[in-house]
Amino acid sequence: MKVGAVIITMGNRPEELRALIDSVAKQDGEKVAVVVVGNGSPVPDVPEGVRTVELPENLGIPGGRNVGIEAFGPGGGDVDILLFLDDDGLLARQDTAELCRAAFAADPELGIISFRIADPETGETQRRHVPRLRASDPMRSSRVTTFLGGANAVRTKVLGEVGGLPDEFFYAHEETDLAWRALDAGWMIDYRSDMVLYHPTTAPSRHAVYHRMVARNRVWLARRNLPVPLVPVYLGVWLLLTLARRPSGPALKAWFGGFKEGWATPCGPRRPMRWRTVWRLTRLGRPPVI
Repeated sequence: MKVGAVIITMGNRPEELRALIDSVAKQDGEKVAVVVVGNGSPVPDVPEGVRTVELPENLGIPGGRNVGIEAFGPGGGDVDILLFLDDDGLLARQDTAELCRAAFAADPELGIISFRIADPETGETQRRHVPRLRASDPMRSSRVTTFLGGANAVRTKVLGEVGGLPDEFFYAHEETDLAWRALDAGWMIDYRSDMVLYHPTTAPSRHAVYHRMVARNRVWLARRNLPVPLVPVYLGVWLLLTLARRPSGPALKAWFGGFKEGWATPCGPRRPMRWRTVWRLTRLGRPPVI
């Protein structure tokens, strides 16, 4: 199975980007083709053979990754598997690409693999990086209902069938949107603890737009994908969870601003999942109300 890798960069981490590319080049088996997308910025120097695309403006995370997908042909169809990797990450093992090939070959229903993210210094995996509700044991692999955007592998047949990431989201929840569409089409998602991307421990709130976009995109996610009766339940649960976390005044103001924006602005095409997909998500441990 042919494997490609998509990396988006703002051009501000040239050393980390080079280290990541080197870790991809060291993968066992057939060479992994790499495309680096400069998301509104020039691409730093990269090794010979690495393709680059420089965008005149920042299209956001999903928009930049979609450009990377199309660099491998329509829907990424020139390869069988695409890796999506954060530019400040590093593949911890040399057999990750081979593990992906073996996993997809062994399971025809498997559409997406979420890697384990670990801090390179401590080896710690943050709870938020385990894409399931029961996240206390990051070393346990399992079926899941979503995946990590900057550390994953996608069978390109999934992208050809259900489309890419939602450009409109710009940042936050774009992975869950794709995951729900893939699950509704009959594909499965695995979290694999043995496929590791080293990444420094960070807080998502470091991004200035975090609270607004998390809230806005949460509303868009529900409006696009959920059956009508579940939309208020899902958003009501997340409103209560947000309040329970006691965010600061400015953070809460930004969150409610984003929540309002999510209702007032277009969210893209609505394709509500089937009720049997709701049941599948529930059986997998995460009903689409949380």
